[in-house]
Amino acid sequence: MNANMASSPTLIPFLLIFFLFHFHRSSSLPLSVENPEDDVIVSSPKGTFTAGFSPVGENAYSFAIWFSTQATTKTVVWMANRDQPVNGKRSTLSLLKTGNLVLTDAGQFDVWSTNTLSSKTLELHLFDTGNLVLREQSNQSAVLWQSFGFPTDTLLPGQIFTRFTKLVSSRSEGNHSSGFYNLYFDNDNVFRILYDGPQVSSVYWPDPWLVSDNVGFGNGRSTYNSSRVAVLDNLGEFSASDHFSFKTIDYGLLLQRRLTLDHDGNVRVYSRKNGEENWSITGQFKSQPCFIHGICGPNSICSHEQVIGRKCSCLEGYSWIDSQDWTLGCKPNFQPTCDNKTEYRFVPYYEVDFYGYDYGSSFSNYTYKQCEKLCSGLCECMGFQYSFARENGLFWCYPKRQLLNGHHSPGFTGQIFLRLPKNDVQENRVQNSDDLACSRNAEKVLERPYVKGKENGSVKFMLWFAIGLGGFEVLCIFMVWCFLFRSSNHLVSADQQGYVLAAATGFRRYTYSELKQATKGFSEEIGRGAGGTVYKGVLSDKRIAAIKKLHEFADQGESEFLTEVSIIGRLNHMNLIGMWGYCVEGKHRMLVYEYMENGSLAHNLPSNALDWSKRYNIAVGMAKGLAYLHEECLEWILHCDIKPQNILLDSDYQPKVADFGLSKPLNRNNVNNSSFSRIRGTRGYMAPEWVFNLQITSKVDVYSYGIVVLEMITGRSPMIGVQVTELGADQSHNERLATWVRERRRKAREGECWVEQIVDPTLGSDYDVEQMEILTTVALECVEEEKDVRPSMSQVVERLQSHDS
Repeated sequence: MNANMASSPTLIPFLLIFFLFHFHRSSSLPLSVENPEDDVIVSSPKGTFTAGFSPVGENAYSFAIWFSTQATTKTVVWMANRDQPVNGKRSTLSLLKTGNLVLTDAGQFDVWSTNTLSSKTLELHLFDTGNLVLREQSNQSAVLWQSFGFPTDTLLPGQIFTRFTKLVSSRSEGNHSSGFYNLYFDNDNVFRILYDGPQVSSVYWPDPWLVSDNVGFGNGRSTYNSSRVAVLDNLGEFSASDHFSFKTIDYGLLLQRRLTLDHDGNVRVYSRKNGEENWSITGQFKSQPCFIHGICGPNSICSHEQVIGRKCSCLEGYSWIDSQDWTLGCKPNFQPTCDNKTEYRFVPYYEVDFYGYDYGSSFSNYTYKQCEKLCSGLCECMGFQYSFARENGLFWCYPKRQLLNGHHSPGFTGQIFLRLPKNDVQENRVQNSDDLACSRNAEKVLERPYVKGKENGSVKFMLWFAIGLGGFEVLCIFMVWCFLFRSSNHLVSADQQGYVLAAATGFRRYTYSELKQATKGFSEEIGRGAGGTVYKGVLSDKRIAAIKKLHEFADQGESEFLTEVSIIGRLNHMNLIGMWGYCVEGKHRMLVYEYMENGSLAHNLPSNALDWSKRYNIAVGMAKGLAYLHEECLEWILHCDIKPQNILLDSDYQPKVADFGLSKPLNRNNVNNSSFSRIRGTRGYMAPEWVFNLQITSKVDVYSYGIVVLEMITGRSPMIGVQVTELGADQSHNERLATWVRERRRKAREGECWVEQIVDPTLGSDYDVEQMEILTTVALECVEEEKDVRPSMSQVVERLQSHDS
């Protein structure tokens, strides 16, 4: 369509686009969402795929691509507006004069666009691969936009999956909106599936327990790659750059295929012969559906039988949050308390495992009574896992602060002991899911306004004039009131503080639309964690920024959020990441940071980029940044999540402490402040105080700092696997990194250079022995179990700088 064909200088959209070469209907017939029998916009040359408006509910439509078949249910492979369906009247897909393809709802609201710009004559072409392409008509190789670059929940043969794309599951079988599961490449170049639920997020594929020292993940997976690509071919083989691959059971046949991240969190490959209606599952990533996180929601158990399939059951003392949706899980029928008066009982569940969310770490060689006493003394302990490990002959205790990812696993040697009030006696032990509906009805009526008939122009003009005049009067009154208020009251709100700060430092408040435009619709993801997702963006002043969409603060009040952001925005230190602004708009909570060219310390450690000089400077810089947080800034700030992923490196490999998503501003005058409602941090880097519910001070950051430094020195993770050969047995167990380093130092012979036994092999012999010894000694002091023995961060800085050559 030629953008110059518009008869008006304004951007008046056509009801639909006319396709000169690829349209299989009469181009004179106006087609729109209001004509269900004519909802086809374009078909692929051989008729394999169709693009058009597809109904997703009552009076709700999405612009989609689906397989062209006469099946009763469409097999949709892509959607433009899955989370914002358009109305059944006056909704249009238009090509503007600027070259932007726009989907408009009810003639008023733009809900989706390609964000393209061109003065050429453009056409939209649907290939038989299922790829919808917007390209120049005169130069068909000049592609402005393609649907293959923005997948939803499905990957088609030949569609390249990259670091910049991801699959997001649908909410349920009948609801196409975005669900809780993401398939993506992480910062370690590993292909993963993430459960990103309403309360928590966790990776469950590859199996988290398969992590090893050198290879990365089980089944031959490797982090040693940088291409981050994956593809499904026409014959049924799927392969990814992290060495993951599999072939379908019908590999070698030319069939219609698709790889879909389903609403239940499993990735499946479906195949069928051309023209057939039904699909067959010919491959899947997870063979055990109950090992998928979030599948039954919190406080419930998933069980699976070949005949009846998956089934969810509430734990004793709990009931369903929503009887129509088991993914929301179960809620307690009692009021959890920490008053030290309530008596508890422990109810056993055999062959049941709840993966993750332990109280900081596991406890080895504990008796049942010791484990029960430990859980009873922890306020937030909801139960504990007690199991026997045959490989080392020890009993292990795992106190649980949340009961998530529960599943019945026949043959599992452990038990879960559920903590319940003694006076809470239920008639029924569990509430099962026999009467639950697995998916909701997706139909809904959109309450979007649209014009139903021709309006009177004079009446409309008078109405808008009256509204404008009234609005102007209200604005004048408001401005006068603000002037009087500011003159009589010197107290400034958190939001006003942000604008005052902006004038002095450039720290400012951004709108959601500004940040969406800066990130091109949040298209380039550069990091992800439980607290949020980070995107690369270019601000209006051409600065490159890292923009983090927060998950944890989505329900936080605006005033509280602004107060905490204004505190962090005032921080100014060369070893702290610079925050340029924030966004608080509706449910959106976002932070805008300076962009670090060399990524995180975690990303650089496995490479050869960090020589000894850089590592030592990073250790010193980290210590300076933390010392500033603890002792120099106006507020006493604990970071609470120091780890390699939160240490960013600039172009000169200078460190900057980042990600204050878990930070805690406290009153410096109240050093006994313990106002932490829950455990914070990452397993392996957390101080013992979190586990034993002790007073939280700045020494928790000191402990985490020590672990990170030991990781830089040794190149090993906080929990390392070692072979036990001293006892003559071929056994393996997990050993804490700090313990391993201390043992190497203790066993060193007199006069022997003990640091040679712990140094990262990638450094070779190119390091300063004296610096290595002092840095290791300081790190070991930082990770002492007793917090009062640990040095302060300012003491760490002083000691390291005195040996800095």
